[in-house]
Amino acid sequence: MQQAFHWLREALLLPLDPGSTVIAMSSGAALHGSPLSGGYAGAKAMVRFLAGYAAGESARSELGIRIVSILPTLTPETDLGAMAVAAYARGKESRWRSNCAGWDRCCVPRTPASTSRRSRSALTTRPARTC
Repeated sequence: MQQAFHWLREALLLPLDPGSTVIAMSSGAALHGSPLSGGYAGAKAMVRFLAGYAAGESARSELGIRIVSILPTLTPETDLGAMAVAAYARGKESRWRSNCAGWDRCCVPRTPASTSRRSRSALTTRPARTC
């Protein structure tokens, strides 16, 4: 969270050239929660909020800097994601299992390659919705 704050602050203070894009990496946990990982979801939600605040400041100051946050979801395609998906699948609370099961209706499951493609497209397009 501190890294995102300083990164966004410096982008606005320099400022970057008009037309520049700043990407803040957050996590799908910012929207869906992450009950097995303590404060992770809250920290990632704050990254999302900071990006929104910075985007508002860029607009108010007419800097022309586009600021977006990307919120990739868990994927079993990575070692970390595979462990997390397995841990949630073993979870005792059916409420969390049903939330995890519902994620595929909201978002297409991500792979490292698809997340990279979506990140690159954020540099040139204005996504209507991110997950």
